[in-house]
Amino acid sequence: MLPFCNTAAMNLHLAEISGMVSPGKHAVLLLDQAGWHLAGEVSVPANITLLPLPPKCPELNVMENI
Repeated sequence: MLPFCNTAAMNLHLAEISGMVSPGKHAVLLLDQAGWHLAGEVSVPANITLLPLPPKCPELNVMENI
């Protein structure tokens, strides 16, 4: 559990996910458009692609319906 939701935390999260992706495979992460998800300082590993959801589409984001 990280104490903040920010770019540094996002980079740690992506590094952890990257290490869990099998060699030779690629992961696609669906994200909302939170500032720390898509900031210019986000380091996206080569085996991950970020796929942001369109803005103002809560029906596509499961967490918005909880």
